[in-house]
Amino acid sequence: MASSVSSLLLVVSTLLLALFALGTHADVKRYQFDIVMSNVSRLCHEKVMVTVNGSYPGPTIYAREGDRVIVNVTNHVKHNMTIHWHGLKQRRNGWADGPAYVTQCPIGSGGSYVYDFNVTGQRGTLWWHAHIAWMRATVHGAIVILPAPGVPYPFPKPDVEAEIVLGEWWHADVETVETQGSMLGMAPNTSDAHTINGKPGPLFPFCAPGQKHTYALQVQSGKTYLLRIINAAVNDELFFSIAGHTMTVVEIDATYTKPFAASTVQLSPGQTMNVLVSADQSPGRYFMVAKPFNDVPIPADNKTATAILQYAGVPTSVVPALPQLMPATNSTGFVAAFHDKLRSLNSPRYPADVPLAVDRHLLYTIGLNIDPCETCLNRSRLAASLNNITFVMPRTALLQAHYYGQKGVFAADFPDRPPARFNYTGVPLTAGLGTSLGTRLSKIAYNATVELVLQDTNLLSVESHPFHLHGYNFFVVGRGVGNFDPAKDPAKYNLVDPPERNTVGVPAGGWTAIRFRADNPGVWFLHCHLEVHTSWGLKMAFLVENGSGSDESVLPPPKDLPEC
Repeated sequence: MASSVSSLLLVVSTLLLALFALGTHADVKRYQFDIVMSNVSRLCHEKVMVTVNGSYPGPTIYAREGDRVIVNVTNHVKHNMTIHWHGLKQRRNGWADGPAYVTQCPIGSGGSYVYDFNVTGQRGTLWWHAHIAWMRATVHGAIVILPAPGVPYPFPKPDVEAEIVLGEWWHADVETVETQGSMLGMAPNTSDAHTINGKPGPLFPFCAPGQKHTYALQVQSGKTYLLRIINAAVNDELFFSIAGHTMTVVEIDATYTKPFAASTVQLSPGQTMNVLVSADQSPGRYFMVAKPFNDVPIPADNKTATAILQYAGVPTSVVPALPQLMPATNSTGFVAAFHDKLRSLNSPRYPADVPLAVDRHLLYTIGLNIDPCETCLNRSRLAASLNNITFVMPRTALLQAHYYGQKGVFAADFPDRPPARFNYTGVPLTAGLGTSLGTRLSKIAYNATVELVLQDTNLLSVESHPFHLHGYNFFVVGRGVGNFDPAKDPAKYNLVDPPERNTVGVPAGGWTAIRFRADNPGVWFLHCHLEVHTSWGLKMAFLVENGSGSDESVLPPPKDLPEC
């Protein structure tokens, strides 16, 4: 009898283990992205533009931590195309990262490429976008990574979740706008409107009955909503607020934060943020507002986009309430105070593994420059640089050249410091603004710890710059105004619970210090996420060497990798 019971228990245990294994087995999520031309109308203007699957914004990618994601991208338009999965680390798999001529050659007209990657050790809100020229203005969408099965959020579970994608709209073809600016050597025209989920809202004039220019989120009184906010704007930093409602920030760039309350949040292009909002006000209609942050005298789209938080049962004839106390467009102090509140959760399950010892100290100065151009207006063109180097994109993908040992594509000699020291944020410098041109990478040893200080300068003008590092998260250990002081400023670093991000804003006339461990081999792009500056050359790349053995080396390229 005892033997029979033992046998039965063994069978039951085996079945339970099998069921558990099935329940925790990672899924494969498959998507088809068709790059097509679509007719889209906004604000009395209809145009034909590039989209994914005919939608603007594009489809949301849903996955869980641990899943494998396979996206087949087929290009049906005349333009070259790549897709970047912004914030996904792509460990050892730069082939799936997406920036054109950095990790892959573009997908040509009529071609296809399969982006095949694992979602490892990440959960939260990220996003995808085109990564060639200015195509991301219309080719972008959300990535929602849910926790692994059975793993709860480290904050109260929301009743409903929704994506809020902030963007920009041009009446003209965006590629034409960028090309015209480049030919003249000047800044391209600013956008004609900001958008929330592709729509500018009712504060702009309506043109025809039935055209839906406003996004509305219907809510039920008493319920809590998780809003996954993405700044997909091309060139503008943005504030976001909801009339009459307080938000609780719980995540940035797919990393959990210590929760804090905010009536207004601020995101730079490329950044994401999750906030909790309770529908706890009198039933009504409340505006959600996106407006620009711009604290320097440089032209920007100053228009406000709106959407509506719509309580169920309230007639749409009710006029929505506007936020009462949003910060001014140039509110530098508000932005600094907001970012000072951002802290990593740093819990036992989600620790902040900040590198305490540093192997490589880097200082990169950010410059806006003027280079000669015989065919441009005034025989000069606006340029941008890191350490006075304007990056020149190659015609062969850097990762391919590195993997196959191809010579003559790049030099691995990007300097650790600027060529000359000066009062970086003193009076504006208007002479000697030329740069050196080059395709120069910084070589980093595998597993080295890196501290990078990004220093804004007053070459032409100071300006805020959001920088995105591909292939990594990093810790924002310090930031300040003026010139970085290596003797004094590190003593003020937060090395306990600094915010962990993939995109960080460098304040106008100031500096930001980040740290990361270079444990992901490959070629990884670092660039300003203001597209106008990226196109002027404000970019470079790290070449992280292989470590020991295959588990610390770049994976072989896929067979369908596009050719240049």
